[in-house]
Amino acid sequence: MIRVLKPGLLTTIQDLGRPGFAHLGVSPSGAADRFSLRLANLLVGNPENAPAIECTLLGPVLQFESKATIAITGSTTSTQLPLNQSVEVSSGLRLEVGSLLSGARTYIAIRGGIDVPEVMKSASTLLPAGIGGFQGRNLRAADVLQFGECQTVAPRRLVNRSNFKQPSEGPIRVTETTQSDWFSAPTLLQFQSSTFRVSDESNRSGIRLQGEPVLADCRTELLTEGVSLGGIQIPSDGQPIILFVDQQTTGGYPKIAKIVAADLSRVAQLRPRDELKFQFVTFAEAVYLLRQQEQALREAFE
Repeated sequence: MIRVLKPGLLTTIQDLGRPGFAHLGVSPSGAADRFSLRLANLLVGNPENAPAIECTLLGPVLQFESKATIAITGSTTSTQLPLNQSVEVSSGLRLEVGSLLSGARTYIAIRGGIDVPEVMKSASTLLPAGIGGFQGRNLRAADVLQFGECQTVAPRRLVNRSNFKQPSEGPIRVTETTQSDWFSAPTLLQFQSSTFRVSDESNRSGIRLQGEPVLADCRTELLTEGVSLGGIQIPSDGQPIILFVDQQTTGGYPKIAKIVAADLSRVAQLRPRDELKFQFVTFAEAVYLLRQQEQALREAFE
């Protein structure tokens, strides 16, 4: 059992999300950095999809009321516990996650997972709808989290830590969309060459960017259509919005590009005022990047 002493800035229970309900207006939600969540669960011997704790920018203070095996992944923090390895913690331990130092999100997996009810086949917290996770909301002081059932798989150890590290520099890779041709060649070149800054108004629904406006050359109004994770909308002011895990399921702004699956974890670690650039790649390159990432995760363990 874990007691929340201080909740941090935004701390929620997340798994890998609830795909398949967009036609009902329910976004997949789930962990912002899926790679780090999977890694944390694998380290403690959980299934990759087990519910874990997602911390944003400033982590919580947690009191362990019973012994547990945990793993912390994602951004480095000011806690003294090591990152990216399973750790045995004793009953009475006070875990102060503190400030996140190298990214926006940190994950804490507990062996057995967090015991919360599933909603639409997922335990992930969808904040805009108030469903999933712990009572459909972010954690608060005095909340008590129960552990799930222990797994039969033993905690695992990383063989080579360099295998799973995500690139922290270089442009975010994107592919074209069905509306990329709404933008002229010079505009697409401007989009690739520009440096954007993450706005303070960003959240789990959308990461808002600030920079030189990117304006569509086609002035036809787009009918509202289904949207997906990682699409980059261009509203009328030309400031891009990256559709993120708690996104709406439909939208009427043209999408200039879509972030490749392998780079979504990098996007999840962007902090307000971070700067980034984009680079177009082919669909074949996007598939190759994802295969490389999956292979690195498989080969990282004994």
